[in-house]
Amino acid sequence: MAPASSAPTSLTTVTPRALASPRVSASISAAGRTKSGALSLSTGPRRAPGICAASSQPRRRMVAAAAATEMAPAARGEGGGKPFVEEMRAVAMRLHTKDQAREGEKEPQAPPVNRWEPTAEGYLRFLVDSKLVFQTLEDIVDRAAVPWYAEFRNTGLERSEALKKDLEWFSEQGHTIPEPSAPGTTYASYLEELSEKDPQAFICHFYNVYFAHTAGGRMIGKKVAEKILNKKELEFYQWEGTLSQLLQNVRSKLNQVASNWSREEKNHCLEETEKSFAYSGDLLRQIFT
Repeated sequence: MAPASSAPTSLTTVTPRALASPRVSASISAAGRTKSGALSLSTGPRRAPGICAASSQPRRRMVAAAAATEMAPAARGEGGGKPFVEEMRAVAMRLHTKDQAREGEKEPQAPPVNRWEPTAEGYLRFLVDSKLVFQTLEDIVDRAAVPWYAEFRNTGLERSEALKKDLEWFSEQGHTIPEPSAPGTTYASYLEELSEKDPQAFICHFYNVYFAHTAGGRMIGKKVAEKILNKKELEFYQWEGTLSQLLQNVRSKLNQVASNWSREEKNHCLEETEKSFAYSGDLLRQIFT
């Protein structure tokens, strides 16, 4: 773990021109670099979610996709069939641009993320809302209203405690920690509803939130740290143990659970991917506003 800086960190707050419009969508991958080495984002229309924040303005999608290095294809099953996690990954990769992944089908419509200037206020909103979302996921699997949710307890990927420490650090630097905002509360409510009524759709969100953070999320975190945190690495982007093994353990559990699903249930789970990206994108967009 990288040690925290002993001196107060200087934070700059510059609002990028790229976010002049009220909603910006992005597709970001762990391997998601343009040919010039920059992370790139793309915008596009978004389908209305089952639960949405009160707003009369159309919402756009920011897709925060996990990618190749951490979302590597899972090993073949004993019967030689394609593991379900590999199907989930394939759907996610198609939501990338062609510059980000050869499977990508989206056209880039925004400048690379490393040309944007994050703001301290926006980053704090993102961290606070992310804490709420990760805490909600953890609470759902702890309660295990659906018995097999218990398989996903204590995976080592949990992030709420790490985020609590990071927010305490920001407070020590003199920053006011905001209350959760609409992107976080709306997503948390949606996850609670899905977990009770639609387990397959919930698992789609569970997979994409955790795996995207370990991949494209880390890339974003590094860029933000370089620009406004004097390269400080937050606890949010650090894990105990070997991350690749933690991810593989979760892949195995996901494949095991999905092996009992019908083809229709699997397809339903896959169909939720774009909505998962939309909600995560609404959180991530706050960093740059």
